Amino acid sequence: MRKQVVAFLSAFIITAVVALSMLVVGVNAASNPYGVPASNSPTAPVASVSTSTDSSQAQITQLQAQIAQYQARDQQYQAALNSDNQQLTQAAQERQMVQQLLVYLQNHGLIQINNQGQITVTGN
Repeated sequence: MRKQVVAFLSAFIITAVVALSMLVVGVNAASNPYGVPASNSPTAPVASVSTSTDSSQAQITQLQAQIAQYQARDQQYQAALNSDNQQLTQAAQERQMVQQLLVYLQNHGLIQINNQGQITVTGN
């Protein structure tokens, strides 16, 4: 029975402390003279709402300009990437042609290629 009373008193004290803390925060927020009124409240001044809208519109315009810059830069990077890929494809084709030529010359006994990659012309 004693444990139940102690548990009940502990729960009551903790609940009272939390409730009192919430009450203090609520009263402080309600009585704060430096608070900002909600934008949809009837006490909000109309001039500050239009100024806020103007500054938001300016910020939106600025962000749209930045997006356009990033898109233009992205197009430049894509063009450069496509050019580099074309050069890489061309280099791979040239490498394959040189490799085929070396194999042809080696198969016909005109050159010899050792394990270190050194080429010797046999001169047949």
